[in-house]
Amino acid sequence: MVDLSLVLTSIARAIVDEPDAVKVTEETDGDNVNLILNVAENDMGMVIGKHGKIAKAIRILMKAAAKNDDRKVTVEIK
Repeated sequence: MVDLSLVLTSIARAIVDEPDAVKVTEETDGDNVNLILNVAENDMGMVIGKHGKIAKAIRILMKAAAKNDDRKVTVEIK
């Protein structure tokens, strides 16, 4: 079983300038997993990217990781 919050934390820490400020909260409801990513306010643009391209890429990677365990994941960025 893949630890989705650990995967998201690793991805986010690699992108941001303040990796210590990265926090992931996980809410599980059966096979549905809701991940809430909190980063420093200055790093918000780095995580979202131009036109949301990086955020979309992160969501695609997380869905692929969840697919291995037949789970569904949503990622919120705050």
